[in-house]
Amino acid sequence: MANAASINFITPNWPAPSHVKALQTTRIGGVSVGPYASLNLGAHVQDDPIAVAKNRQLLSPYLPSEPVWVNQVHGTEVIDAATSTCLQTADASFSTKVNVVCVTMTADCLPVLLCDIKGRVVAAVHAGWRGLCDGVIEAAVQKMQVPADEVLVWLGPAIGPNAFEVGGDVREQFIAKDSQSSQAFKLLEISTSGDKWLANLYKIAQQRLNRIGVTAIYGAGVNEDFCTYTDQARFFSFRRDNITGRMASMIWMESHRDVTVAQL
Repeated sequence: MANAASINFITPNWPAPSHVKALQTTRIGGVSVGPYASLNLGAHVQDDPIAVAKNRQLLSPYLPSEPVWVNQVHGTEVIDAATSTCLQTADASFSTKVNVVCVTMTADCLPVLLCDIKGRVVAAVHAGWRGLCDGVIEAAVQKMQVPADEVLVWLGPAIGPNAFEVGGDVREQFIAKDSQSSQAFKLLEISTSGDKWLANLYKIAQQRLNRIGVTAIYGAGVNEDFCTYTDQARFFSFRRDNITGRMASMIWMESHRDVTVAQL
């Protein structure tokens, strides 16, 4: 088994309260080999289970507790991470408790981290195109139970708008839910086998958030540039490689006492 290099994290650039902490892993810094090299955190992708366990263990020094891993199914279920069972089926989680780590795993799908401006609640969302279309982000915001204009959002690394090819059927599903979604698709070609489009997941996420009154949006597609498909050195991509690992987007709250002590 390879030796782990230093873990390469992305720290979200957003104005979250100081006691709200968030980390985004890349593929760099773990012990997995082959197509899973090296920091694969997905236990469901046929990687060596011992390597995955070691990779998850490598996160421990940076986190207050074990992330609340979920069984993601491209749906809209949102669970309370503080009271969930192990590997509960869901595509989003939230918490109002300190030191509870909400997490989502991705390798092209859009990871969305959320908190409120006072740092009373956090959430992590797995927004693949199906979940995004069906309203998983809106469902997570609803569970947070704070005014929409107090919600902060960070969009993490996902397949970019110049790489995500979809069929016309996918486009039509989005437009059926929200007509403005048409602005997030660029025609690629029309052939006898059907039309193909480039889809902008970041734009669709912003549209959906704006529609429910959330406007404080940061990260990918806004003020940072991440594309899992094109950046092979940093990111896993299912669309690019098919057999690949998963990255984690994590968010939690420290207690105010912890923050005060840390600042002394």
